[in-house]
Amino acid sequence: MDFGLSEEHELLQATVRGFAERECPAPVLRAQFDAEADGSPALWRGLAELGVAGLAVPEAYGGAGLGLLELALVAEVLGHAAVPGPFLGHALATLAVALGGSEAQRSAWLPSLASGQRLGTVAFAEPGHEEGWRPEGWTAKADGAANGAKAFVPAAAHADLFVVGVAGGGLAVVERGAPGVSVEPLAGADRTRRFGRLSLAGAPCERLAAGADAAPRVVDAGLVLLAADALGGAARCVEASVAYAKTREQFGVTIGHFQALKHQLADMALEVEPSRALVWYAAHAFDALPAEAPRAAALAKAHLTDAFLRVARDAVEVHGGIGFTWECDVQIWYKRAMFDRAFLGTPAAHRERAARLAGW
Repeated sequence: MDFGLSEEHELLQATVRGFAERECPAPVLRAQFDAEADGSPALWRGLAELGVAGLAVPEAYGGAGLGLLELALVAEVLGHAAVPGPFLGHALATLAVALGGSEAQRSAWLPSLASGQRLGTVAFAEPGHEEGWRPEGWTAKADGAANGAKAFVPAAAHADLFVVGVAGGGLAVVERGAPGVSVEPLAGADRTRRFGRLSLAGAPCERLAAGADAAPRVVDAGLVLLAADALGGAARCVEASVAYAKTREQFGVTIGHFQALKHQLADMALEVEPSRALVWYAAHAFDALPAEAPRAAALAKAHLTDAFLRVARDAVEVHGGIGFTWECDVQIWYKRAMFDRAFLGTPAAHRERAARLAGW
């Protein structure tokens, strides 16, 4: 792989970036926080009209037929702008159906998911299971009817279709309106991405034909998208901190003149820029080097989400007393970093996994 973006990749990011800047500035984010909203429907419709909803869906089913690298590039931009809404869960649900569904299942679900007409999400983690994000740890039953509970389900309150991890490492699709399906919204620190608890009590379901093979890949895709989101968010924290250091005055000069702060900002930048290739490579490996993809995804998730939290914490410090307040925008990315770090397993768990995959 040439470790640089093509003109098409740069255009994709520029298009999504322009949309985010127009439609999702900080005041819009705050208005949605006040409304307790999980992203506005208009915002998601706008992204769907750009083709984001079906980016990795094969062209035969109405999508763009692109890969995880393109999804990761979009995730980076969305993380940079802290765009709220269901992108992560929807992207993984469409990947699950595309990778694990039979021809009939793909034809039934992918066109409406690709267009954004229906919203999908994934339900993997289970209450009380520390490693419930791993397919081998799933215990929900799906023998014609689904039974069990799932926690930390992204966009659970609005999803039309749930791709549920079930016992044996497989995947099953559950429709929101089916009997036996109930959703309980849960409160979290990240106000840009809501989640909930999914309870299944004899809910009709359909197992994906190749779900057991697709499940580990879908989880790995999620790790890469979280790493990409963290990359964008960390970059935004650096930019905000540099801008603040150029305008905030102390002792008659802007604080950016102080050597200690210059060192801190440089260290923050060094957390971000060398990590970019790690995300790109993990996404490329998923698309083209399947033998290397699991370890690359684990390393990207572990490193980037830790780095994002460190950089966000430093950004709060750079902003001083105001950095700890609701009025300061930096807190938005700090809380987003907490979600990225926790979802689909902690950095420590993925470092251990990467070591096992390397034979250590």
